[in-house]
Amino acid sequence: MELAINDLPGEGRPLVVLHGLLGSGRNWLGPARKLNASGRRVVMADMRNHGQSPWGRPMTYPAMADDVAELIGRLDAGPVDLLGHSMGGKAAMNLALRRPDLVARLVVVDIAPVAYSHRSFADFFDAMRALDLGSLRRRGDADTAMARDVEDVAMRGFLLQNLESDGAGGFRWRVDLDLLTESLPNLVGWEDPADVSPFQGPTLALRGALSPYVTGAGEEALRRLFPAVRIEPIPQAGHWPHVEAPVPFLTALGAFLDG
Repeated sequence: MELAINDLPGEGRPLVVLHGLLGSGRNWLGPARKLNASGRRVVMADMRNHGQSPWGRPMTYPAMADDVAELIGRLDAGPVDLLGHSMGGKAAMNLALRRPDLVARLVVVDIAPVAYSHRSFADFFDAMRALDLGSLRRRGDADTAMARDVEDVAMRGFLLQNLESDGAGGFRWRVDLDLLTESLPNLVGWEDPADVSPFQGPTLALRGALSPYVTGAGEEALRRLFPAVRIEPIPQAGHWPHVEAPVPFLTALGAFLDG
């Protein structure tokens, strides 16, 4: 699948950025612009069934990784530095393990190669699917309608980034909610790719110090599959350290990429 991208031109080896579930490449525009200001090329991808990229089955990590492999080939820039957050981090790890020739440096943001049992995204999907799009007259109506089911203002705003005009005065979701809901067990799960060796390249795992996503078992799994990994907590940050603590996040990321 040919992924939609936002490409900030620069010199040297590109940094390809993969977003998390229900996100899009534009969620990374702020950090990408700061990295690009130093001359680095940054390519933000919309994963399949997200953003401006096409919808299609299956919604699995091998399929997502294959999409990214196709994108790297399109860039015609040799191996790239690859960063993935959450869902995007699992796709990035899958690709690095299966196609290490395509990845020079790997950055995994607040996720580990383990299965999770989080119920929260299922609840978010339910809240989005329950929204009566036909009754909306403006975006503010959607925020009001979802407030009962999603109390956190920031999370509600994040989810509603997926609401777009249908071009006829109404609204539609730009993610395939039906397929994502069906595929949620795949997305919270993890299976080591078959018949692969650990990825030996430089790897940085940035985790939010306040996030529950990377536990001791997660760190053990990271070290098993990525022996060269350096695991760094970002203080005062949860699952979105690039948003919640951008200065220490970008400092750690820049030092790794320039190392």
